[in-house]
Amino acid sequence: MNINSLVRYVVVALSFVGSAILLFSCESTKVVSEDVNLETLMTEYSENMSITMSENGLKSYHFETPLIEGYAMAKDPHKEFRKGIKITMFEKDSLQSTSATLVANYAIFYEDRKLWEAKGDVKVEQLEGRKLFTSQLFWNQVTHKIYSNVDCKIVQGDQVYYCEGFESDEQMKDWSYRKVKGVTYFDDTEFQNSSAEQSEVAATTEGNVTK
Repeated sequence: MNINSLVRYVVVALSFVGSAILLFSCESTKVVSEDVNLETLMTEYSENMSITMSENGLKSYHFETPLIEGYAMAKDPHKEFRKGIKITMFEKDSLQSTSATLVANYAIFYEDRKLWEAKGDVKVEQLEGRKLFTSQLFWNQVTHKIYSNVDCKIVQGDQVYYCEGFESDEQMKDWSYRKVKGVTYFDDTEFQNSSAEQSEVAATTEGNVTK
């Protein structure tokens, strides 16, 4: 084999190898892109966060959570709070003036819709003493409304309201009940004593109860 033939052979071989590498690279890129699911692609991960949020230059609320997971690439971008959350709402742009607090075992915030959803042992306490207990709650920051579509218990003074769904302003001052199931009246002292006695009996007999 002369020098010219050898050169032509090497050029052809290198061209073939280059094409193979390019083809393999394209196939690899295609496989990787197909495997990525943007709906489940986590873009944020933060632990033990404590943040004060503002709207229109005014302090609106403060939230504390052990864990935030963000999904900014999803069709409906959101942040998840799988280990629970505590939200404190403010009045008059003052950190010393709290209008209400919310605690839940789980929450999700849809960023584009400005919609919060809290689940699992949701408790809300309003500045004037009104308390809410439910399993699911929504807070729409666009309409400034808080609402629920499931069973709720609202404690107000010496009254306990049992209802199926309610709606209120985000300061929890103006309420409307969708379907009231019952109202109970009680004396604060009697209620506290009764609760303490029931807790003591439950603690004593817990080991003897079988399901």
